[in-house]
Amino acid sequence: MTHHTHSPEEQQSAIVYPQDFPIKVMGLHSAELVEAVRDIAARHDPGFRHETIELRESREGKYLSVTITIRATSRTQLDAIYRELTAHPLSKWVI
Repeated sequence: MTHHTHSPEEQQSAIVYPQDFPIKVMGLHSAELVEAVRDIAARHDPGFRHETIELRESREGKYLSVTITIRATSRTQLDAIYRELTAHPLSKWVI
């Protein structure tokens, strides 16, 4: 009996495309953060629906979490959106 081990890439590709995929971006509380996340989402997902954006403030109101749900169509698309969101100066964490 042969055992087949899966590489991390194979395990991550267990996502079935296309599917709705939530991404959470945390940053300092600002309207600019929400706009930036919305614009990046729309650039990577042409059918992005703005009404799916969920906002949650930190207890003190200093930070804001912006959750978007995109239509994930490929690993390449997900990598690209994560890279752009992470590189944005207003974002602190992307999960």
